[in-house]
Amino acid sequence: MQGKTPLYSKLLQFQSENNISFHVPGHKNGELISYNDEEWRRQLWKFDVTELNDLDDLHAPMGVIGDAEKLLTDLYGVKKSYFLVNGSTVGNLAMILASLKEGDKVFVQRNSHKSVMNGIKLAKAKPIFLSPDYEEEWKVETVLSERTVKQAIAQFPEVKTLILTSPNYYGMIGNLEEIIQLAHANGICVLVDEAHGAHFIGNDKFPPSAVQLGADLVVQSAHKTLPALTMGAYLHYNTDFIEEHEVKYYLEILQSSSPSYLIMASLDKARHYLATYSEEDWDYLQNTISLFRSELAKVSQLKVLGYPYIGDPLKITIQSTVDKTGFILQKQLEKEGIYTELADSNNVLFVFPLLKKEIAFPLNEIITKVRKALSENLSEIPYERKVSASIKKGQDIVELKLGETEQALRNKREISLNDAHHAICAETIIPYPPGIPILMPGEEITMYHINQIKNLLKDGARFQGSPSIYENKITIFEK
Repeated sequence: MQGKTPLYSKLLQFQSENNISFHVPGHKNGELISYNDEEWRRQLWKFDVTELNDLDDLHAPMGVIGDAEKLLTDLYGVKKSYFLVNGSTVGNLAMILASLKEGDKVFVQRNSHKSVMNGIKLAKAKPIFLSPDYEEEWKVETVLSERTVKQAIAQFPEVKTLILTSPNYYGMIGNLEEIIQLAHANGICVLVDEAHGAHFIGNDKFPPSAVQLGADLVVQSAHKTLPALTMGAYLHYNTDFIEEHEVKYYLEILQSSSPSYLIMASLDKARHYLATYSEEDWDYLQNTISLFRSELAKVSQLKVLGYPYIGDPLKITIQSTVDKTGFILQKQLEKEGIYTELADSNNVLFVFPLLKKEIAFPLNEIITKVRKALSENLSEIPYERKVSASIKKGQDIVELKLGETEQALRNKREISLNDAHHAICAETIIPYPPGIPILMPGEEITMYHINQIKNLLKDGARFQGSPSIYENKITIFEK
């Protein structure tokens, strides 16, 4: 048995099939890395070194790493930018721990990544969830409204930190500038998980970055849309609310003491890729995306969605016109070697590569594969489109029913999901992707939550956490 290498062997097999990547990481199986720099790909193993003389130290950068971070800082126009080698997760944790003390109340956008929720939990702060708007055609939660933020400030004037997610997973951006200005006018520090927006400053045709709009701390997953290796991310510090040494302190605690030079080198290369993105590159990208969207729209089984808000052109979302789930569509595309980023009950999400004009895109081959994937008769797979609309009125602003201290004093038990209405959840329920919790420990379980989980289970969603959820069971706190 020890002669086997199951993961390595599967990766070799997978890459030998020449699959087409519409998912992260942004280097797209190395295509954006090696289009004019084959040496970079050949040298990957040799770049896996450690903190040798002349190679600097991520935790005390005074040489080449410091120089690379300075170039990043200058590009984004902030006070200080940091390389992250443990993904946006470590950036979210660090900025939250630097901003909150035990017992602080904090506004947090409800459709935030689990790392944001975990950061609040580690800080022992008290989250006040602000529910985003709901888009009926897409059937997804979208962006936070300025109206909800105003209501929250009026209801909780003592809160001094707001955590936003922008763009959302589907690329949507709302009134981000107005919300940041509103928060600052009320003495509120704004933290933004901009995991999917590292490329926004590459051209003024992209949506504006939270960095440009005045957010105080911004975290970006460079690996999602830029040609960086997985776990490569950036943190941008640009605030007077928080001391920089607090952020650095938590980064030193949370980041690996043996940071990957491969990841750091890829972050340096990704910054260079973005800094040299030209108008000609944008024109080529825009034309290619427009052509791709128009060709997808010609496939009778598909509907290509248009943004209800400002949106990221790299994100392309489709739905079935014959009432098939996004999970089914995704599986059919995978049979033809087209791997997408995400499926939900209704949608499939493509993450388009951030092309430069020198990079060829096999449009005809991809559309041929899409048509072939959808030519299969799917009529025997039943599906009823049953997705609840928004959270019922009065739920725009929600506090936990049980705080961290109270949770520690309660016993837990597992019950049927059908019996969980009004119970207090004792586990985190996370469909993955996108990694946005439906329920958090201490949160009251509503019929909206129950129906949402049931629909996702029925449609074939995957969940992180207890496997009991697949048996329609959930863990609650006893009274």
